[in-house]
Amino acid sequence: MRFQKITWALPFLALMLAGCVEDGVVTPDPSLSAQDQEYLALAPRAEVPSQFRRYKVDYASNEKPGTIIVDTKHMYLYYILSGKQAIRYGIAAGSESAGWTGVAYIGRKEEWPHWTPPSDMVKRWPHLQPTADAGGLPGGPENPLGSRALYLYQGNRDTLYRIHGTNEPELIGQAVSSGCIRMSNIDAIDLYNRAKIGTKVIVE
Repeated sequence: MRFQKITWALPFLALMLAGCVEDGVVTPDPSLSAQDQEYLALAPRAEVPSQFRRYKVDYASNEKPGTIIVDTKHMYLYYILSGKQAIRYGIAAGSESAGWTGVAYIGRKEEWPHWTPPSDMVKRWPHLQPTADAGGLPGGPENPLGSRALYLYQGNRDTLYRIHGTNEPELIGQAVSSGCIRMSNIDAIDLYNRAKIGTKVIVE
């Protein structure tokens, strides 16, 4: 009888463990608007390595819940929760020569943002000059800022660094950007929904 009870419980135990992995607990995808669904269906796709997917993890921090901590060395972004936990996202960050560290806050948020290449980027990559001359690119599936952008400010000054989606999801986990923090588009939507204007952002 005892063996039968254990066997009967196994399917339920499997369901409980299905969302658990070595790195933490998989979190559900955010709700999507009709525009999100349309654009994501057209956006470039890539299989993100399992360690860089979105998980709820144990994470001890002295920062308040709601704070964002970016670990550029290990390519993770943490959104701090209560109870010594966090949502951990995989990112792509700046190369050593282009990386940025510091403390900022979210001064603006945009869905499917417009993108204009900054002047220093145009100097490094002259092929972007026509894009800059045309006033940049409208939001959409091919836009380098992807699905969402969180604009980082210090005081009243826009640092020109952003946390944003990407049209190159295959590069998540690598040091490849010009200093901005890239996320997969679905993760950028998830973080956008959680983070508020004024959220503290620590980039290490």
